[in-house]
Amino acid sequence: MNEDGSLSVSNVIKEIKDLKDKFKTDDYEQPPSPYAFLEKATVLQEARVFHDPKVVREDPRQCCIVITKIIHLISNGQPLTSVEVTDVFFGVTKLFMSDDASLRRMVYLFIKEVAEACNPDDVIIVTSSLTKDMTSDADLYRANAIRVLTRIVDAPMLGAIERYVKQAIVDQHPLVASAALVSATHLFHKSPECANIVRRWVSETTKATESQFEMVQFHAMLLLYQIKMHDKLGVSKLVAQNSQRSSTKSPLSTVLLARYTSKLLQDEIASGNASSQIYRAGYQFLEASLRHKSELVVFEASRAICSLSGIDPSELTPAISSLQLLLASPKPAVRFGSIKILSAVSYVHPRIVSKCNEDLEALISDPNRSIATLAITTLLKTGSENAVDRLMKQISTFMAEISDEYKITVVNSIQQLCLQYPAKHRVLIGFLSNFLREEGGFEFKKSITDSIVFLMKAAPETTESSLFHLCEFIEDCEFTMLSTRILHLIGDVGPTTTAPGRYVRFIYNRVILENPAVRAAAVSALAKFAAKVPSLRSSIVTLLKKSLSDEDDETRDRAAVVLTIIENAAKENPYIPPDEDDEEPPEDIPVAGDSAAYLLLEPLPMSFDQLTLSVKSFVSAPQALSSSEPLTFSTLPIVEAATESITNAENINPNTNGFTATSTAGKNNSAKKVAETNDPASVVYAIPELAALGRVFRSSKPVALTESETEYVVSCIKHVYADHIVLQFLVQNTIDDQRLDNVSVCMEADNSEVFEVTGEIPAENIPYGETKSCFVLLQRNAGTALCPSSFNCELHFTVVQVDPVSGEPEGDTFPEEYPLEDLGIATSDFMAKINVGDFRRSWEQIGNGNEVLEKFALQFKSVEEAVSAVIEFLGMQPCDGTETVKTSSGGKPHMLHLSGMFVGNMSVMVRAQIGKDPSNTGVILKIAVRSDDSDVSRMVADCIN
Repeated sequence: MNEDGSLSVSNVIKEIKDLKDKFKTDDYEQPPSPYAFLEKATVLQEARVFHDPKVVREDPRQCCIVITKIIHLISNGQPLTSVEVTDVFFGVTKLFMSDDASLRRMVYLFIKEVAEACNPDDVIIVTSSLTKDMTSDADLYRANAIRVLTRIVDAPMLGAIERYVKQAIVDQHPLVASAALVSATHLFHKSPECANIVRRWVSETTKATESQFEMVQFHAMLLLYQIKMHDKLGVSKLVAQNSQRSSTKSPLSTVLLARYTSKLLQDEIASGNASSQIYRAGYQFLEASLRHKSELVVFEASRAICSLSGIDPSELTPAISSLQLLLASPKPAVRFGSIKILSAVSYVHPRIVSKCNEDLEALISDPNRSIATLAITTLLKTGSENAVDRLMKQISTFMAEISDEYKITVVNSIQQLCLQYPAKHRVLIGFLSNFLREEGGFEFKKSITDSIVFLMKAAPETTESSLFHLCEFIEDCEFTMLSTRILHLIGDVGPTTTAPGRYVRFIYNRVILENPAVRAAAVSALAKFAAKVPSLRSSIVTLLKKSLSDEDDETRDRAAVVLTIIENAAKENPYIPPDEDDEEPPEDIPVAGDSAAYLLLEPLPMSFDQLTLSVKSFVSAPQALSSSEPLTFSTLPIVEAATESITNAENINPNTNGFTATSTAGKNNSAKKVAETNDPASVVYAIPELAALGRVFRSSKPVALTESETEYVVSCIKHVYADHIVLQFLVQNTIDDQRLDNVSVCMEADNSEVFEVTGEIPAENIPYGETKSCFVLLQRNAGTALCPSSFNCELHFTVVQVDPVSGEPEGDTFPEEYPLEDLGIATSDFMAKINVGDFRRSWEQIGNGNEVLEKFALQFKSVEEAVSAVIEFLGMQPCDGTETVKTSSGGKPHMLHLSGMFVGNMSVMVRAQIGKDPSNTGVILKIAVRSDDSDVSRMVADCIN
């Protein structure tokens, strides 16, 4: 209000704003939806208007609203029952009497929604109305009627309307033609019978590809390829004809053609016809598509060319140039797609992509972080050695703006760059270590430590600087898992450096400043330094004595054990400092036979889980505790490695380079299950006649001798001794009105001189549903070499008829025989699977005195199949993850390492080289077997035969 009391425009606006703020509410309430509180019973009652001809003709909008409500109920989880669907469906069929276009479209939509839930006999009722609409003059009715009709017809009905659909495919109106083509695509996948009918529409579909309308061309091309996709000659003609034709105006149709051409070229490359006429014509079409006016076509053609395996670098140049132009597109999706392809190509052809470096550097500041990250990672693969320093400066400012997910991608690229330019390792590792001290999550810090450890192994000259960076990191590390693993790494690698004493301070700081888990790991790391570096033992003893009063039991116990070992070793072999004038002082390493080095550095011959199982098996053997034989690792029973649970290769992640910080809970749980497994030989020990044979060497897995659906289910477990085999036959009775008495297995050797049946123990009775065991004892002929043997087996028993309910005998008894599958005994049955910590060292310790070398030609289609078969033939444990064939081997032979223990506690090691035969007729196997007995080595090598 002005001084004179009059109102001005500005005053009025101010007053309105004040009123608006006065009545403003914090929570804006959106108006409720008219379909929010629908009740199905009410809506079904409203649907009765469909039966009123007057309402249908005069108020079609009301019918539209009711149909909308019904569809809303169905789509929101309130389905109609079959009776309700039928009632509503009959009402909707009466809406065809209305000529209202909106109502007719709602009718089409409703029929499509309920067609599957409705009775097929009821659906047929509307086919006549839909067929009438399909032949009407209204294009909108024709298109929608075709879409609905093809959703509800089956193969016989489709044959009746086939003529109308074929006419619609070549219709001049694009809406009708596209509807017919899309419906034909759905029909093609509906059933094989419908697909056979659609295949007869090839000529009409081919004509539709020449339509002047882009969408019709696209749909026709899609359907034509589906019809011919299993006909290589037909696809090649489709690609050749359409690639040379200039009438293909639709960019989407050209994109499909580029994809089909790419698939055809990849098939030609796979079959070795990369120089064929089909390949040359297809590549020329893709290259010509790079000059298309549509970015979509250019991108698809570039992607197709770059995806061709084994393509010559000169043929990639046009596609790379086109992608370089797309990098400047204003559309983020185009830029992202282009740089993603360039990033993939840079792994194989970094030099070709390097010409795009200027454009890639401009994308580092792109507001889209995904594009910026791909630009950085691609530059790290294509940049020159001189540009590394400049790139690191750009990345350092960029890293602070992105999330940990993108940071991990950049770290992995820097790792590869360091391998490419080893001279820049100080700059790159220094860059990575700087970000260890920055804010970041566990996965980001883990990826950096993984990369540093990997580079330490790949480039040994980086070891000392990398260790120093890791030592600085654990000073402020908040992740216990990373701290403990780095401490163990320092304990393994630190003593081998030129100045191991410099790392002791970092480790001891963890003893006094960290949580119990890290303190315990630090004590173990100090123990390794003391074991490997005698000159540091006195200092480390002084430091560890302070841990004897640690509040944590684990830390205190470790310190006590380590102190005892080191002090005893120092008394046995006192350290004598070298003279200062000595020009060549002796190495600071433990003397031969040093007890501290042996106890603290040498691994156990078996894992703790295997040790637990072995001790349990030892105790369960008869008269084990009363034996005067000392309990040593060599006298403990052999416990086979559980391939599915405790293999070393199970939890190895190839991207973590062995330095993985994942949780070990899953592994511990699986190992716990293994440790709780009962010893299968305990059944044998419970029988006095068999217990006298002594301790079982190994027990095999059950071997099925019948099908699981037969009336008598029989399997066999082989318990192997040095001179005997006890065969435990598990017999299950699956007939409810029978009881099996005096059950035994009769065995006859099939031309075998190695084993002889010397005894058997039958099962007294086996009621319905139970499984009991009978036994057969085989004695091995000591004077005959082991070789595969086969036995004919037959189940003998007496059948007792019983009452199915009470189980009481009734009726007669009679003897019965039941044939079983032949049982084979192979040399691999005498081989136990064991893990060795260091295969290379174990291989060298055995020596080549009893080595056997053989070469075999195996009839396998792939190296993977041959590897699995060799492991099965030999019955040995794969080591170092060599049971997995690397897909990126480039055709090189695969090296397989196997270890085992032959009966008599004789270690056996195998190295097998498996590669494809140059003539592509099979697989070539070169095998070397080492053991302490040449006869055993020969028997193992002969297992392949």
